[in-house]
Amino acid sequence: MVTQNRINGVDVDRLVATVQAIQADPNLARFRFRAHTDWVSGGNAKTRIQGFYGAGQEDTSRAAPFTLEGDEPPVLLGSNRGPNAVEAVLHALASCLAVGFVYNAAARGIRVEALEFDLEGDLDLQGFLGLSDEVRPGYEGLTVRYRVKADAPREKVVELCDYVQKTSPVLDIIRNPVPVKVVLEG
Repeated sequence: MVTQNRINGVDVDRLVATVQAIQADPNLARFRFRAHTDWVSGGNAKTRIQGFYGAGQEDTSRAAPFTLEGDEPPVLLGSNRGPNAVEAVLHALASCLAVGFVYNAAARGIRVEALEFDLEGDLDLQGFLGLSDEVRPGYEGLTVRYRVKADAPREKVVELCDYVQKTSPVLDIIRNPVPVKVVLEG
């Protein structure tokens, strides 16, 4: 009988094995994620995400693509068919922080009973609308508030949160410039 070491829904033995495999072969750490987006109408677009390259091979574990729909609220001329792109960024950040928190908590033997995030971002549309060169089109700032119920003292939770911030891919993408190449094809 195989006993799994599960904490917070995470198979800790597999987590440790994954880390050890990457330590033994750093090439396994290289991933390439992909997305395909089709504009539908107005502010509405649909994105399909399915395959990716990782752990030294093309991943085919997803039998069907994930579909994400984005739109704008009516005040921004949309149809409310989904969150807008800047709201999707908030979701991406919260999701990444949550995964990092529970995985790292599990690796440290900390059991998490509840974890919540509230995020806010301030944005001035003058940049997006091309009305001001002094106003950036993106977020001016983000605030992340979190609450956690875990079997660890507050100082361990704070230490864990600090570590998660240092290792979060999405937080890194937001905090640091990422080279982006935009190519018109066809």
